[in-house]
Amino acid sequence: MDLGLKGKVAIVTASSRGIGRAAAEALAAEGARITMCARTTADVMAAAEQIRARTGSEVLAVAADLTKAEDIQRVADRTVEAYGTVNILVNNAGGPAPGGFDGVGETEWRAAFEITLLSVVRMTRAVLACMRKGGGGVIINIQSTSVKVPLDNLILSNSIRSSVIGLAKSLSFELAKDGIRVNNVLPGAIMTDRQREMLAHQSARSGKSVEEIIRLREAAIPLGRFGEPGDLGNMIAFLASERARYVTGVTVQVDGGLVRSLM
Repeated sequence: MDLGLKGKVAIVTASSRGIGRAAAEALAAEGARITMCARTTADVMAAAEQIRARTGSEVLAVAADLTKAEDIQRVADRTVEAYGTVNILVNNAGGPAPGGFDGVGETEWRAAFEITLLSVVRMTRAVLACMRKGGGGVIINIQSTSVKVPLDNLILSNSIRSSVIGLAKSLSFELAKDGIRVNNVLPGAIMTDRQREMLAHQSARSGKSVEEIIRLREAAIPLGRFGEPGDLGNMIAFLASERARYVTGVTVQVDGGLVRSLM
């Protein structure tokens, strides 16, 4: 199936590894031209080179800290300099620190707000003029199933990620007239480096081995396994494509059936 992405320009943030990298690779495999960014120059350069080699697509690597407004603007500016426009934005970032309400202070709350919500606001603002000038575009926010089912010991994620969903729904109304679609993707239990860190944290708190925790988690997933980053990449490529041209304002779970809510 041709997704109609050949030649499109996509920015994927926090994309040197994990779900962000999988999204960049899935889009590149469909012929899109990609800008990848991450805080560590060596990491994002290496990931970009690997994706170029595998897909043959153009890939620009930019070192950027998503908590800094000037870095976000530089990612957008470098993309326009290289490719002339921006058609697709995939907002991705590392999750806020774990912890319960009594375990996080003002500093942690502010940091979580900066990386989780304000980075999306700033990055979206940075590309809107290009998308409007080009007659449309697609914005996809990678969040978490915690916006539907709050997760233990993740008070920051549970609280602030929901703000991104509200922002996206509002933007889907405001930007529809400009031909810009806005959607969210919610990863469930996806085996990324962050997931491994969370499993280790849970192991330390519970006294159970990581292997035992994985078995218990998989037993609760209807499809019986953790997902892979590529499972998210495929959904993101579809939502970015012409095949999803009538889809906006939605929040899609990629979780193996884990979330049991009706909506």
